Amino acid sequence: MKHQISDLYQMQSLPLEDKIHMTERRLKDWYNHYDGNIYLSYSGGKDSTCLLHIIRNIPYFSDIPAVFVDTGLEYPEIKKFVQDFGNVTILRPKMNFRQVIEKYGYPVVSKEVSRRVQYARKAIEEGREENHGDYQKLCGLFLDKNGNKSQYNCEKWKFLLDAPFRCSSECCTIMKKNPLKQYEKETGRVPIVATMASESRLRKEHWLIHGCNAFDAKRPRSQPISFWTEQDILEYLVKYKVPYSPIYGEILQDENEKYYTTGAHRTGCMFCMFGCHLEKSPNRFQQLAATHPKIYDYCIHGGEKIDGIWKPDKTGLGLGKVLDYIGVNYEGSDTE
Repeated sequence: MKHQISDLYQMQSLPLEDKIHMTERRLKDWYNHYDGNIYLSYSGGKDSTCLLHIIRNIPYFSDIPAVFVDTGLEYPEIKKFVQDFGNVTILRPKMNFRQVIEKYGYPVVSKEVSRRVQYARKAIEEGREENHGDYQKLCGLFLDKNGNKSQYNCEKWKFLLDAPFRCSSECCTIMKKNPLKQYEKETGRVPIVATMASESRLRKEHWLIHGCNAFDAKRPRSQPISFWTEQDILEYLVKYKVPYSPIYGEILQDENEKYYTTGAHRTGCMFCMFGCHLEKSPNRFQQLAATHPKIYDYCIHGGEKIDGIWKPDKTGLGLGKVLDYIGVNYEGSDTE
C-alpha cells in the first residue's frame, strides 16, 4: 500500500522509544516472513551500528549475520571498528575504485545526476539524444504526464555533458551491491539496511511506495529505521551507551539540545563526490586533508588524460581535476 508524505512526517515526529518499538515490530515481521533467513548490511557507520545494537538486543535474533563489504574506500577507523566488533562477515568486490573509474567514470554530484550524464553522453555518441529521456532532463526539456516541466529535470548539471572526464554511478553497484547480491544468491538471505528516508529524494520515494518492509520490491529489503532522523540515531547511541567508531569523535549537544558529532559527520566512501557540493566548509575533502593527509594526497592528486578523457594514473585518482570542474574547494577550509 502506497504511503502519504504525511504518514512519514508523523512517524518522524514520534518519540525515540516509540520508534524503537516500531522498528522492532518491523524487524520481527521481516524475520517471520523469511523464516529468519535474513541479514544486516553493515557499514560500520553510526546508523547501521545503531540498528545492529537493536537487532542483537532482540533475544531470538542472535543468529542474524552482519555483513560488511570491504571496498577499500572506508576510513581506516571504520574498518578497524568493524574488525574489532566481532561476528561480522566480510566481503570484497571484484574491482577496486580506481578500476571502476577507469572503466566507467567518476561519481559526481549524485547517483541520479551521474547516471543521467552517463547515459545521455552515450546517447549523444550514438546520435540518438533528441528523444532520450536523460538528455532531455539535463536540458530541462522533459515533461511529465500532464505536459508540464518535470520535477526530474536537472539542467543545472547540463555542463557535465562537456566535462573532460566521464561521470558514472556504477561504483556503488560494482563495489557494494554486487558482492551483497552474490552473498544473497549463495545464502538465500534477504537484506536489512540502515537507510533513512530523510537522506535523499530517492529514499523518500522508495519509502512512500514500499514503507519500511519492501516485501513486493524487485529486490526485497527491510529498512526498519527509515522513518528515523539523524538526531534519533545520535540520541540512541548516547542513551544506550552504544560503542561506535572513533571517526565520529564525541556526540555532544549544542545550546538548543541538538546532538552533533565533534569528528566526521558522514563516513561513507572516502573518495565519493556525491553530495560534496552541498557541504559547508570544511567539507569532506578538507577534513580528509587534515585527518588523513596521505589518503587525501592519493585521492586528490595524480591523474592523466587518455584520448581526451581524464582518468587516474599510478600516482593517484586525480579527483582534484573533477572537483575543480564542479566548483568544489578541497585545498583548505574557508573557516581557517
